[in-house]
Amino acid sequence: MTGKIVVMNPRIDETQKEKIKNIADKYGRIVEFYPSVKEAVPNLEGAEIVFGNHPALITNAPDIKWFCSASAGIDHYIRAGAFEGRDIILTNSSGSFGMSISEYIIMMSLYMMRRMPEYRQFSDNKEWVLSYLDITTLFGSKVVVLGTGDLGSTFAKKVQAFGPASLIGVSKSGQQREPFQKVVDISQLSSVIEDVDLLVMCLPGTPETENILSEEIIAKMPKTAYIVNVGRGSAINDEALIAALEEGRLAGACLDVLREEPLPGDSPLWNVKNLIITPHISGQETTQWTRDNNYNMFCEDLENYFQGLPLVHLADYTKGY
Repeated sequence: MTGKIVVMNPRIDETQKEKIKNIADKYGRIVEFYPSVKEAVPNLEGAEIVFGNHPALITNAPDIKWFCSASAGIDHYIRAGAFEGRDIILTNSSGSFGMSISEYIIMMSLYMMRRMPEYRQFSDNKEWVLSYLDITTLFGSKVVVLGTGDLGSTFAKKVQAFGPASLIGVSKSGQQREPFQKVVDISQLSSVIEDVDLLVMCLPGTPETENILSEEIIAKMPKTAYIVNVGRGSAINDEALIAALEEGRLAGACLDVLREEPLPGDSPLWNVKNLIITPHISGQETTQWTRDNNYNMFCEDLENYFQGLPLVHLADYTKGY
Protein backbone atom coordinates (compact mmCIF):
# COMPACT_ATOMS: atom_id res chain seq x y z
CA MET A 1 0.00 0.00 0.00
CA THR A 2 1.39 3.41 -0.99
CA GLY A 3 0.31 6.95 -0.10
CA LYS A 4 -2.97 7.70 1.64
CA ILE A 5 -5.81 10.03 0.64
CA VAL A 6 -6.65 12.98 2.91
CA VAL A 7 -9.97 14.78 2.56
CA MET A 8 -10.55 18.03 4.47
CA ASN A 9 -14.09 19.35 4.37
CA PRO A 10 -16.42 20.21 7.27
CA ARG A 11 -19.55 19.62 5.18
CA ILE A 12 -18.92 16.18 3.71
CA ASP A 13 -21.78 13.75 4.35
CA GLU A 14 -21.76 10.00 4.85
CA THR A 15 -22.84 9.24 1.28
CA GLN A 16 -19.93 11.22 -0.10
CA LYS A 17 -17.51 9.61 2.36
CA GLU A 18 -18.70 6.16 1.37
CA LYS A 19 -18.19 6.87 -2.31
CA ILE A 20 -14.58 7.92 -1.72
CA LYS A 21 -13.93 4.99 0.64
CA ASN A 22 -15.18 2.51 -1.96
CA ILE A 23 -12.73 3.82 -4.56
CA ALA A 24 -9.88 3.87 -2.04
CA ASP A 25 -10.62 0.28 -1.01
CA LYS A 26 -10.72 -0.83 -4.63
CA TYR A 27 -7.17 0.36 -5.15
CA GLY A 28 -5.81 -0.64 -1.76
CA ARG A 29 -5.59 2.84 -0.27
CA ILE A 30 -6.70 4.30 3.02
CA VAL A 31 -8.58 7.56 3.24
CA GLU A 32 -8.74 9.94 6.21
CA PHE A 33 -11.38 12.64 6.68
CA TYR A 34 -10.85 15.82 8.68
CA PRO A 35 -13.34 18.61 9.38
CA SER A 36 -10.77 21.42 9.59
CA VAL A 37 -7.35 22.48 8.37
CA LYS A 38 -6.10 22.52 11.95
CA GLU A 39 -6.96 18.85 12.37
CA ALA A 40 -5.72 17.81 8.93
CA VAL A 41 -2.28 19.46 8.93
CA PRO A 42 -0.65 17.21 11.60
CA ASN A 43 -1.73 14.14 9.60
CA LEU A 44 -0.49 15.02 6.12
CA GLU A 45 2.73 13.04 6.18
CA GLY A 46 2.36 10.12 3.78
CA ALA A 47 -0.56 11.76 1.98
CA GLU A 48 -0.26 11.24 -1.78
CA ILE A 49 -3.64 12.77 -2.63
CA VAL A 50 -5.21 15.70 -0.78
CA PHE A 51 -8.67 17.19 -1.35
CA GLY A 52 -9.52 20.49 0.31
CA ASN A 53 -9.32 24.26 0.10
CA HIS A 54 -6.34 25.75 1.94
CA PRO A 55 -2.67 26.33 1.02
CA ALA A 56 -1.53 24.69 4.28
CA LEU A 57 -2.86 21.38 2.97
CA ILE A 58 -0.20 21.55 0.27
CA THR A 59 2.73 23.17 2.07
CA ASN A 60 2.48 20.71 4.98
CA ALA A 61 2.16 17.59 2.80
CA PRO A 62 5.74 16.44 2.02
CA ASP A 63 4.67 13.44 -0.07
CA ILE A 64 1.79 14.95 -2.02
CA LYS A 65 1.51 14.13 -5.72
CA TRP A 66 -1.98 15.45 -6.49
CA PHE A 67 -3.96 18.25 -4.88
CA CYS A 68 -7.66 18.61 -5.71
CA SER A 69 -8.99 22.05 -4.86
CA ALA A 70 -12.52 22.11 -3.49
CA SER A 71 -12.83 25.59 -4.99
CA ALA A 72 -12.72 26.70 -8.60
CA GLY A 73 -10.33 29.58 -7.89
CA ILE A 74 -6.69 28.72 -7.27
CA ASP A 75 -5.19 32.19 -6.83
CA HIS A 76 -4.95 31.85 -3.03
CA TYR A 77 -2.65 28.82 -3.40
CA ILE A 78 -0.45 30.73 -5.84
CA ARG A 79 -0.19 33.79 -3.57
CA ALA A 80 0.89 31.49 -0.74
CA GLY A 81 3.61 29.95 -2.93
CA ALA A 82 2.20 26.48 -2.29
CA PHE A 83 3.46 25.02 -5.58
CA GLU A 84 6.84 26.71 -5.79
CA GLY A 85 9.63 24.23 -6.48
CA ARG A 86 7.24 21.27 -6.38
CA ASP A 87 5.89 18.96 -9.06
CA ILE A 88 2.27 18.52 -8.01
CA ILE A 89 -0.75 17.69 -10.15
CA LEU A 90 -3.51 20.24 -9.59
CA THR A 91 -7.20 19.85 -10.30
CA ASN A 92 -9.98 22.19 -9.26
CA SER A 93 -13.75 22.16 -8.95
CA SER A 94 -14.65 24.44 -11.82
CA GLY A 95 -18.03 23.21 -13.02
CA SER A 96 -19.51 22.77 -9.56
CA PHE A 97 -20.50 26.37 -8.97
CA GLY A 98 -22.07 27.69 -12.17
CA MET A 99 -25.61 26.67 -11.27
CA SER A 100 -25.64 28.39 -7.88
CA ILE A 101 -23.66 31.46 -8.90
CA SER A 102 -25.72 32.08 -12.05
CA GLU A 103 -28.89 32.15 -9.94
CA TYR A 104 -27.21 34.61 -7.57
CA ILE A 105 -26.28 36.89 -10.48
CA ILE A 106 -29.83 36.91 -11.80
CA MET A 107 -31.26 37.48 -8.32
CA MET A 108 -29.00 40.42 -7.52
CA SER A 109 -29.29 41.92 -11.01
CA LEU A 110 -33.08 42.01 -10.76
CA TYR A 111 -32.89 43.19 -7.15
CA MET A 112 -30.93 46.26 -8.24
CA MET A 113 -32.55 46.88 -11.63
CA ARG A 114 -36.05 46.79 -10.14
CA ARG A 115 -34.97 49.16 -7.34
CA MET A 116 -35.66 46.75 -4.53
CA PRO A 117 -33.12 48.32 -2.12
CA GLU A 118 -35.26 51.48 -2.08
CA TYR A 119 -38.50 49.55 -1.68
CA ARG A 120 -36.92 47.51 1.10
CA GLN A 121 -36.04 50.77 2.87
CA PHE A 122 -39.65 51.91 2.59
CA SER A 123 -40.73 48.61 4.12
CA ASP A 124 -38.20 48.85 6.93
CA ASN A 125 -39.55 52.31 7.72
CA LYS A 126 -43.17 51.01 7.61
CA GLU A 127 -43.92 53.39 4.74
CA TRP A 128 -46.41 52.59 1.97
CA VAL A 129 -44.82 54.64 -0.79
CA LEU A 130 -46.31 54.55 -4.27
CA SER A 131 -43.20 56.15 -5.70
CA TYR A 132 -43.22 54.29 -9.03
CA LEU A 133 -39.44 54.32 -9.22
CA ASP A 134 -38.13 53.97 -12.75
CA ILE A 135 -36.77 50.48 -13.30
CA THR A 136 -34.75 48.65 -15.92
CA THR A 137 -35.23 45.04 -16.91
CA LEU A 138 -33.21 42.14 -18.19
CA PHE A 139 -35.65 42.02 -21.08
CA GLY A 140 -34.31 44.21 -23.85
CA SER A 141 -31.09 44.95 -21.98
CA LYS A 142 -27.51 44.81 -23.19
CA VAL A 143 -25.64 42.28 -21.06
CA VAL A 144 -21.86 41.98 -21.13
CA VAL A 145 -20.18 39.05 -19.37
CA LEU A 146 -16.52 39.51 -18.51
CA GLY A 147 -15.19 35.94 -18.36
CA THR A 148 -16.77 33.19 -20.47
CA GLY A 149 -15.77 30.11 -18.48
CA ASP A 150 -18.14 27.92 -16.49
CA LEU A 151 -19.61 30.77 -14.43
CA GLY A 152 -20.06 33.21 -17.27
CA SER A 153 -21.41 30.71 -19.79
CA THR A 154 -23.82 29.12 -17.29
CA PHE A 155 -25.21 32.55 -16.42
CA ALA A 156 -25.47 33.41 -20.12
CA LYS A 157 -27.56 30.31 -20.79
CA LYS A 158 -29.98 31.18 -17.99
CA VAL A 159 -30.31 34.89 -18.69
CA GLN A 160 -31.37 34.13 -22.28
CA ALA A 161 -34.79 33.22 -20.91
CA PHE A 162 -35.30 36.88 -19.93
CA GLY A 163 -34.90 38.12 -23.50
CA PRO A 164 -31.91 40.49 -23.37
CA ALA A 165 -31.36 42.52 -26.53
CA SER A 166 -27.73 41.44 -26.69
CA LEU A 167 -25.47 39.04 -24.83
CA ILE A 168 -21.77 39.68 -25.35
CA GLY A 169 -18.87 37.77 -23.82
CA VAL A 170 -15.39 39.11 -23.16
CA SER A 171 -12.50 36.69 -22.71
CA LYS A 172 -8.73 36.51 -22.93
CA SER A 173 -8.84 34.68 -26.25
CA GLY A 174 -11.97 36.20 -27.76
CA GLN A 175 -12.91 32.70 -28.92
CA GLN A 176 -16.56 32.37 -29.91
CA ARG A 177 -18.62 30.34 -27.45
CA GLU A 178 -22.27 29.47 -27.03
CA PRO A 179 -24.64 30.94 -26.02
CA PHE A 180 -23.04 34.37 -26.50
CA GLN A 181 -24.09 36.25 -29.60
CA LYS A 182 -20.55 37.56 -29.81
CA VAL A 183 -17.29 37.14 -27.87
CA VAL A 184 -14.51 39.72 -28.03
CA ASP A 185 -11.06 39.68 -26.49
CA ILE A 186 -10.23 41.75 -23.43
CA SER A 187 -8.53 44.47 -25.49
CA GLN A 188 -11.98 45.32 -26.89
CA LEU A 189 -13.72 45.65 -23.52
CA SER A 190 -14.05 49.42 -23.79
CA SER A 191 -15.88 49.09 -27.12
CA VAL A 192 -18.68 46.91 -25.72
CA ILE A 193 -19.45 48.64 -22.40
CA GLU A 194 -20.31 52.15 -23.63
CA ASP A 195 -24.04 51.31 -23.74
CA VAL A 196 -24.10 48.32 -21.38
CA ASP A 197 -27.02 47.83 -19.00
CA LEU A 198 -25.54 44.98 -16.96
CA LEU A 199 -21.87 44.04 -16.62
CA VAL A 200 -21.30 40.63 -15.03
CA MET A 201 -17.74 39.87 -13.91
CA CYS A 202 -16.68 36.21 -13.64
CA LEU A 203 -12.90 36.47 -13.91
CA PRO A 204 -10.23 34.43 -12.11
CA GLY A 205 -7.60 36.20 -10.03
CA THR A 206 -4.52 36.56 -12.24
CA PRO A 207 -2.03 39.36 -12.97
CA GLU A 208 -3.82 39.95 -16.29
CA THR A 209 -7.18 40.57 -14.60
CA GLU A 210 -5.85 42.90 -11.87
CA ASN A 211 -7.84 46.18 -12.00
CA ILE A 212 -9.28 45.31 -15.40
CA LEU A 213 -12.33 47.35 -14.44
CA SER A 214 -10.19 50.47 -14.27
CA GLU A 215 -11.08 54.12 -13.78
CA GLU A 216 -10.93 54.58 -17.56
CA ILE A 217 -13.27 51.65 -18.28
CA ILE A 218 -15.75 52.68 -15.57
CA ALA A 219 -15.80 56.20 -17.02
CA LYS A 220 -16.99 54.77 -20.35
CA MET A 221 -20.00 53.03 -18.81
CA PRO A 222 -23.40 54.77 -18.85
CA LYS A 223 -24.78 56.09 -15.57
CA THR A 224 -27.70 53.65 -15.89
CA ALA A 225 -25.41 50.59 -15.81
CA TYR A 226 -25.21 47.94 -13.10
CA ILE A 227 -22.27 45.71 -12.15
CA VAL A 228 -22.26 42.28 -10.49
CA ASN A 229 -18.88 40.78 -9.58
CA VAL A 230 -18.66 37.09 -8.64
CA GLY A 231 -15.12 36.46 -9.90
CA ARG A 232 -12.35 38.10 -7.90
CA GLY A 233 -12.28 41.44 -6.11
CA SER A 234 -8.85 42.25 -7.51
CA ALA A 235 -10.45 42.80 -10.93
CA ILE A 236 -11.98 46.13 -9.84
CA ASN A 237 -10.34 49.44 -9.03
CA ASP A 238 -12.22 50.00 -5.76
CA GLU A 239 -11.51 53.73 -5.56
CA ALA A 240 -12.83 54.29 -9.07
CA LEU A 241 -15.95 52.24 -8.35
CA ILE A 242 -16.63 54.12 -5.12
CA ALA A 243 -16.30 57.49 -6.87
CA ALA A 244 -18.58 56.47 -9.75
CA LEU A 245 -21.32 55.23 -7.42
CA GLU A 246 -21.12 58.19 -5.05
CA GLU A 247 -21.21 60.66 -7.94
CA GLY A 248 -24.13 58.91 -9.65
CA ARG A 249 -22.06 57.82 -12.68
CA LEU A 250 -23.23 54.22 -12.18
CA ALA A 251 -26.68 53.02 -11.14
CA GLY A 252 -25.48 50.31 -8.77
CA ALA A 253 -23.13 47.44 -8.09
CA CYS A 254 -23.15 44.15 -6.22
CA LEU A 255 -19.89 42.64 -4.99
CA ASP A 256 -19.78 39.09 -3.72
CA VAL A 257 -15.98 39.10 -3.91
CA LEU A 258 -13.66 41.71 -2.45
CA ARG A 259 -10.00 42.54 -2.76
CA GLU A 260 -9.65 41.87 0.98
CA GLU A 261 -11.74 39.13 2.61
CA PRO A 262 -13.13 39.34 5.21
CA LEU A 263 -13.78 42.99 4.39
CA PRO A 264 -12.57 45.10 7.35
CA GLY A 265 -15.19 46.99 9.29
CA ASP A 266 -13.51 50.31 8.50
CA SER A 267 -13.50 49.76 4.73
CA PRO A 268 -15.13 52.67 2.87
CA LEU A 269 -16.96 50.12 0.69
CA TRP A 270 -19.46 49.43 3.48
CA ASN A 271 -20.97 52.91 3.21
CA VAL A 272 -21.06 53.45 -0.54
CA LYS A 273 -24.36 54.56 -2.08
CA ASN A 274 -26.07 51.92 -4.24
CA LEU A 275 -23.51 49.23 -3.44
CA ILE A 276 -24.55 45.79 -2.17
CA ILE A 277 -21.94 43.57 -0.51
CA THR A 278 -22.33 39.87 0.25
CA PRO A 279 -19.64 37.76 1.98
CA HIS A 280 -18.52 35.51 -0.92
CA ILE A 281 -21.60 33.30 -0.71
CA SER A 282 -22.79 33.14 -4.31
CA GLY A 283 -21.22 29.73 -4.77
CA GLN A 284 -19.05 28.05 -2.16
CA GLU A 285 -20.70 24.76 -1.19
CA THR A 286 -24.01 26.37 -0.35
CA THR A 287 -26.19 23.92 -2.29
CA GLN A 288 -26.39 20.15 -2.12
CA TRP A 289 -26.02 20.03 -5.90
CA THR A 290 -22.69 21.85 -5.66
CA ARG A 291 -21.42 19.59 -2.88
CA ASP A 292 -22.45 16.43 -4.71
CA ASN A 293 -20.99 17.62 -8.00
CA ASN A 294 -17.77 18.62 -6.26
CA TYR A 295 -17.27 15.10 -4.90
CA ASN A 296 -18.42 13.43 -8.11
CA MET A 297 -15.71 15.32 -9.99
CA PHE A 298 -13.09 14.32 -7.43
CA CYS A 299 -14.17 10.68 -7.57
CA GLU A 300 -14.09 10.70 -11.36
CA ASP A 301 -10.48 11.84 -11.33
CA LEU A 302 -9.65 9.52 -8.43
CA GLU A 303 -10.55 6.60 -10.68
CA ASN A 304 -8.57 8.13 -13.53
CA TYR A 305 -5.55 8.66 -11.29
CA PHE A 306 -5.41 5.07 -10.10
CA GLN A 307 -5.96 3.74 -13.62
CA GLY A 308 -3.18 5.89 -15.05
CA LEU A 309 -5.58 7.91 -17.21
CA PRO A 310 -5.45 11.69 -17.79
CA LEU A 311 -7.28 13.69 -15.14
CA VAL A 312 -10.33 15.52 -16.46
CA HIS A 313 -10.43 18.57 -14.20
CA LEU A 314 -6.86 19.79 -14.48
CA ALA A 315 -5.96 23.36 -13.55
CA ASP A 316 -2.72 25.18 -14.36
CA TYR A 317 -1.06 27.07 -11.52
CA THR A 318 1.25 28.77 -14.01
CA LYS A 319 -1.81 30.40 -15.62
CA GLY A 320 -3.82 30.86 -12.44
CA TYR A 321 -6.93 28.92 -13.50
